[in-house]
Amino acid sequence: MSWVYLALAIALEVGGTLSLRASVASRKRRWAALMVVAYIVAFVALAAALAHGMAIGVAYGVWSAVGIVLTALLGRALFGEPFTRKMAIGIGLIVVGVLLVELGSHAA
Repeated sequence: MSWVYLALAIALEVGGTLSLRASVASRKRRWAALMVVAYIVAFVALAAALAHGMAIGVAYGVWSAVGIVLTALLGRALFGEPFTRKMAIGIGLIVVGVLLVELGSHAA
């Protein structure tokens, strides 16, 4: 169940970040309001993931890595923001790092 809460937290955080970008682009307050609600509920979901036994290092690492990937890809798709080869390599390194943290959390 902790992974379900973490997935919800990630989706809400990415949605909040995209809402922040949309609020800057359109100057409409509804995007800013959506951002605030999404961030608050994202942290509640993250807390639920932790309460269900997920380690904070794993939770925050996965949150960060998946959030970076989704935000970069959706920023490109929705707002035409750059996504360069160097960015892709950096994201790949982040993902590898998070995988190592996850694997290391199970070591004795």
